[in-house]
Amino acid sequence: MKKYYAEFMGTFWLVLGGCGSAVLAAAFPNVGIGLLGVSLAFGLTVLTMAFAIGHISGCHLNPAISVGLWAGGRFPAKDLLPYIIAQVLGGIAAGGILYLIASGKAGFNVSSGFAANGYGSHSPGGYGLLAALISEIVMTMMFLLVIMGATDKKAPQGFAPIAIGLCLTLIHLISIPVTNTSVNPARSTGVAIFVGDWALAQLWLFWVAPIIGGILGALIYRFIGRE
Repeated sequence: MKKYYAEFMGTFWLVLGGCGSAVLAAAFPNVGIGLLGVSLAFGLTVLTMAFAIGHISGCHLNPAISVGLWAGGRFPAKDLLPYIIAQVLGGIAAGGILYLIASGKAGFNVSSGFAANGYGSHSPGGYGLLAALISEIVMTMMFLLVIMGATDKKAPQGFAPIAIGLCLTLIHLISIPVTNTSVNPARSTGVAIFVGDWALAQLWLFWVAPIIGGILGALIYRFIGRE
């Protein structure tokens, strides 16, 4: 059971650190961290947790990663559902803690977004459904490619968390304007539940697209990385 608890805590940290930076610090008066800071925060959550729990659970923190690693032959099917449940619950718990913190400020309004992912009128840059779908598939595909390559036994050992954390940072730098960047169904679910309404109505995309992207990335690496 320890690996499931590790996935819960790791995903909790990812959502609290990444979405928390967006909700609490991105536009803070005068010293807001902006999109660059939010992107770095997401990358740092993965980097720190990869070192902390990578040896316990593999530090997936993401249903799309678990499904992708299964498709890539790196993860057993029997652990897939328990991992996904642990990840989603960790994301929701982090969303709850973030809500309690954020709502302590006068004038807080969860309907303004709460770092939820969206497309169309709920995209930060006004990008439509197709653009959001392509972005989430391609970004998750590249994430899986980097994860599988960096953790390959033929790759330099001990550096995978750095490569993976920086990859997630780069993904956010590219795609925050499109969808607020998901590439992670647990991250999307963890805040969408508290926003409700449009965030839940659009949540399907942030499950379907990352999982498709994860499978594609894994299959591509199985092709290019095999002996």
